[in-house]
Amino acid sequence: MNSEKLTPGATFPEIQVLDTKGNTQSLVSPTDAEHWTMVVVYRGVHCPICSKYLTQLQEMRSQFQEIKVDIVAVSADSVEQLNTKLDDVSVEFPVYAGLTKEHMSALGLYLSQPTSEAETDHDFPEPGLFVVNSDNKVQVLEIANSPFVRPDLNMLVSGLGYTRKNDYPIRGTKSFK
Repeated sequence: MNSEKLTPGATFPEIQVLDTKGNTQSLVSPTDAEHWTMVVVYRGVHCPICSKYLTQLQEMRSQFQEIKVDIVAVSADSVEQLNTKLDDVSVEFPVYAGLTKEHMSALGLYLSQPTSEAETDHDFPEPGLFVVNSDNKVQVLEIANSPFVRPDLNMLVSGLGYTRKNDYPIRGTKSFK
């Protein structure tokens, strides 16, 4: 699979996903005009490392709220698989299902096949994290090809706090072309 990577400063694509009841929702819809949105892409119901990361996000949710960063999480799972995951992981931020291969490609995510039917029944994204600012631009992004490569949340909340307080610019906007 060859996909273009979403770049810092780019407009975050409009992506429709499914909530726990199967209703269509916009992936990024800030709670307030000043808020940013942190989109956390997780592998799916089968991933215990993802469960730990979602739990850590919940534990740090108030710190992100203090700096006006809303959290959402999404996977390529079905609504049924999402609800199974939420039986395991208790969070107070939106978690969505229904990320399609087209969405994954638009975000520049890496895609994996299940190693067995016991793992899951569909191709799934490897982790990604996107912080979308109030202008709907990608402020920060991290794309991984393995479940154990994810941003340190303490460093992330600290860096985002600094960025917001000091109007720090979007970094990494230059290319080698």
